[in-house]
Amino acid sequence: MIGPARRIVAGAVVLATVALFLGLGVWQVERRAWKLDLIARVEARLAAEPVPAPGPEAWSRLDRATDEYLRVEATGRFLHEAETAVLAVTERGRGYWILTPLATRDATILVNRGFVPPENRDPATRPDGQPPGEVHVAGLLRLTEPRGGFLRDNDPAADRWFSRDVAAIAAARGVRGAAPYFIDADGTPNPGGLPVGGLTVVRFRNTHLSYALTWFALAGGLAVLTIRALRRHAD
Repeated sequence: MIGPARRIVAGAVVLATVALFLGLGVWQVERRAWKLDLIARVEARLAAEPVPAPGPEAWSRLDRATDEYLRVEATGRFLHEAETAVLAVTERGRGYWILTPLATRDATILVNRGFVPPENRDPATRPDGQPPGEVHVAGLLRLTEPRGGFLRDNDPAADRWFSRDVAAIAAARGVRGAAPYFIDADGTPNPGGLPVGGLTVVRFRNTHLSYALTWFALAGGLAVLTIRALRRHAD
């Protein structure tokens, strides 16, 4: 026989747990609304006309929530001698992203010119894809990816790169005044066919609804079980 004091304590614990589950469910609903708004804003940026790549006066205001995947364009000269190969896994398989500094009138911007397979990591194997002189670049603004990839840190000393860490790459290549972002080049073909641009994957994981339903179901199930237990005790 459970005494009144124990029943009160047990009831308080159950009520607190149900309230916690409901709170987590509501939080997931709010997160889902935020994620849907983010997706809508990114899709609007992807559909917009390109704007000039942000200059130094705007760098301090760049924000992942408002500027990531903005369509931008820039004109300048590629510094091919300072290109960097970053390990990549794409729809074309494993290989490398080729990041090349673009010297513009106002700054230097790293450009992810696109993908090359392992056998074309060496620029000598794709001489036609190293255009001299002034070029025009269009693509998506991407903020830096500091430190490294999944469970792997960048190793500048060994020239092994697993993420597009703008500051670290610029420092390793002696590039001064680099923008704190890079441009993922669009699919405009490069001379000779390499690198292959336009492979940016824009995908947002959105499982908040299923999580919300799970928390609400747990709250409802616990409440039902508790009510049944109380009825059996009353009988």
